[in-house]
Amino acid sequence: MKKDTIALHYGYDKNKGEGTMAVPIYQTTAYSFKDSKQAADLFALKELGSIYTRLNNPTTEVFEKRFAKYENGIAAVATSSGMAAIFNAIANVAEAGDNIIISDKLYGGTVTLCTHTLKRFGIKTKIFKSDDANDLEQLIDNKTKCILFESLSNPQISIPDIESIVLIAKKYKIITICDNTVASVALFNPIKWGVDIVIHSTSKYTTGQGTALGGIIVERENLAELIKNNPRYYHFNEPDESYHGLIYTKLPYPPFTLRVRLSLIRDIGNTPSPFNSWLLIQGLETLSLRMEKHSTNALKIAKFLSSHPKIKKVSYPGLEDNFYNKRAKKYFKNGLCSGLFSFEAENFEEAKKIMDNTKIFSIVTNIGDSKSIITHPASTTHQQLSDKELKDAGISPSLIRLSVGLEDSDDLIEDLKQAIEK
Repeated sequence: MKKDTIALHYGYDKNKGEGTMAVPIYQTTAYSFKDSKQAADLFALKELGSIYTRLNNPTTEVFEKRFAKYENGIAAVATSSGMAAIFNAIANVAEAGDNIIISDKLYGGTVTLCTHTLKRFGIKTKIFKSDDANDLEQLIDNKTKCILFESLSNPQISIPDIESIVLIAKKYKIITICDNTVASVALFNPIKWGVDIVIHSTSKYTTGQGTALGGIIVERENLAELIKNNPRYYHFNEPDESYHGLIYTKLPYPPFTLRVRLSLIRDIGNTPSPFNSWLLIQGLETLSLRMEKHSTNALKIAKFLSSHPKIKKVSYPGLEDNFYNKRAKKYFKNGLCSGLFSFEAENFEEAKKIMDNTKIFSIVTNIGDSKSIITHPASTTHQQLSDKELKDAGISPSLIRLSVGLEDSDDLIEDLKQAIEK
């Protein structure tokens, strides 16, 4: 199947059950077992099936299978939010005394998780320059457990040197984790470029209308070969006493996502609801079409803002003079760059004035909605960062982030024009 067909059909057999065209919503917490033997076999992984919705659910399973296939992965595990996906992916490999390496251009919530919350768990975070990764190798030691970056960063709208990052990671047998939320599964597939784990906040473009929180972790095929007998990931190669002494690398299942499900989600419980999984399935069906419209709208608006005398700078890789334009054409489908970009007003007060005077754009701390959104990162999504952290992340007090929706682009341009010139 090609991608547009996968988004509509993969992982669901309409000829089973009642033959419904739409994937059913299995709105249940628990499942009845045929007998005591089946119950025991399910818990021992001798048989696969539904046990309890904290672990798995038939509706969520369709979403996981479909998303994994769409992302060119072998398996996926859904979570209750994008932040839950990031936390589980890191916690799956790192423990007290370890360190992780993250990009210098990440979503503010991810930075806070890594540099503050995980610090209290005894996990150290190091930061590398993702534009060229020329300082990455010197940060690696025998306690480094993963390298985390975004394929299209929020809100700097930068594209990292993915090939260099992957090359260094493979040299040291370290797992790479790419947050592909902004680019979306429809425009870019990191696994094709050698990335090991892909994560998404499916609350964004996947759902498309801001109706459901969710996250997902996708594992590439044959990741087990990297993990097997790798001292960095000893816990995958030794008996898990919390689960009958099973050894993840000796099971015939993808080990990374299996351990997230059986160890982390089992204990922490950051599980998606079946209804949200169903909403996300609906979003996947139209994602490809929507991402094309988001991208074309964003490019038109970025060009308008670039020519406006009261705008200092526009950051959008779709613009020919943008530093990341060549990478956008190299990595992303047809060079489309999603609907997210940022621009800088003349100063902080001008940024506030623009925010307060838009009529179609809504002031919201979300992205990827069908409706257009305007945000001031320094005072909202990245407010928790210090002045130095904001500067290091490339976020100025006058920076405005736009999540361009599916409205008529001329209407959106006129809305911004009147807000800027008012």
